[in-house]
Amino acid sequence: MKEDGGQLWQSISDMMSALMMLFLFISVLYMLQTQIEKAKMTEVARAYNKTEKNLHENLKSEFGKDLEKWSASLEEDNTIRFYAPEVLFKPGSSEIRPEFERILDDFFPRYVEILTNENFKDNIQEIKVEGHTSSEWGGAKSFDSRYLANLNLSQERSFEVLKYCFSVTMDKEEKEWLKGLFRANGLSFAKPILNENGNEDKIKSRRVEFKAVVKSREKIQEILELAE
Repeated sequence: MKEDGGQLWQSISDMMSALMMLFLFISVLYMLQTQIEKAKMTEVARAYNKTEKNLHENLKSEFGKDLEKWSASLEEDNTIRFYAPEVLFKPGSSEIRPEFERILDDFFPRYVEILTNENFKDNIQEIKVEGHTSSEWGGAKSFDSRYLANLNLSQERSFEVLKYCFSVTMDKEEKEWLKGLFRANGLSFAKPILNENGNEDKIKSRRVEFKAVVKSREKIQEILELAE
C-alpha cells in the first residue's frame, strides 16, 4: 500500500510539473504574441507620427515666409492660426474683410495642394476651419448670453470662411476630396489664447484656425506612450 501511495503521489507530482510547464509555455507564447502586437502597433504609430512631422515641415517650408505678413502662425500641432482680428472680419460681423479674402486666395490653394500630396492624402482624417472669439460681448449681462452670442458669431464666421475657400479656384477632384473632410466649427471663447500672466489675450483670441487632423492621432499618442 505504501508503495502504491508513493507511486500515486509521484504521478500527481509529475502531472503537476507537466501542468506547470504547460502554463509556463502558454505564458511565454502570450508574452511573445503581446510583444509582437505591441511592436506592430508601435510601428504604425511611429509611421503616423512621422506623417505629422513631415506635414509640419512641408507647411513650414511652403508658408514660412508668408506667415508674418499674413499675421499668422504655424503651431506645433500643424494648426495654422490667423490672429489679427482687424484683418479678418468687421466687429460683430461674419463678413470677411477684403484683405483676408486676398490672403485666403493665396493660402488655401497651396494648402490643399500640400494635403493632397500622395504622402498625406490618404492619412488626413479631417480638415477643420475654426472660428474663435474673445469672451467679450457688448451689452451681454450674463456668462450664458456672452457665450451663446459668441458661439453663434464664431460658427457663422467659420462657415463663411469655409464657403469662401470653396469658391477659390480648384479643380473638381480637389473639391470632391474636400467635400468629405472639410468642416466648419465655431467655438466661441472655449479655447482662449492666454498671455504670459495666464489671462485671456482678448485680441489674439479673436482668430481663425485651419487644422488638418491625421488619422487616429489620439490613439497613436497613447500607443507611443505605452511603448516608451
